[in-house]
Amino acid sequence: MQDRHGHRISYLRVSVTDRCNERCTYCMPRELQEWLPREEILTYEETLRLIRIAADLGVSKIRITGGEPLTRRGVVDLIRQISKISGLRDIGLSTNGTLLARETSPDVTMAAALRDAGVRSVNISLDTLDRHVYSQITGRDMHLQALSGIDS
Repeated sequence: MQDRHGHRISYLRVSVTDRCNERCTYCMPRELQEWLPREEILTYEETLRLIRIAADLGVSKIRITGGEPLTRRGVVDLIRQISKISGLRDIGLSTNGTLLARETSPDVTMAAALRDAGVRSVNISLDTLDRHVYSQITGRDMHLQALSGIDS
């Protein structure tokens, strides 16, 4: 698959939700918060079909995004299914990091579960190391959770 300039398209970003656990001033300010109805968000079956089609057309790298993709139930299982699709060589995830240290089962963090499911790269959005500024930007006091997520 190529774009109109003849460049090969090998990368696909897939948003699995518009929801987020933060309210960053540049992305999801409180006054503009309006969620899509759940029936307008792709089901996991639709998402898998889309990715299979893209892989058949030459896409080899997938990045899972949101909103905050880790707020979507079952996202680890979705990634496990994506990792089985022939032709894909890399699955990445963009996240704010606040849910990565959360345990998904006893002694297993979300970060470990994602790695085991097939995620090979993680992009963590961290706007500042200053806790007060972080809270101002994100509208939440989740600075320590984000740092714990990076550590995990």
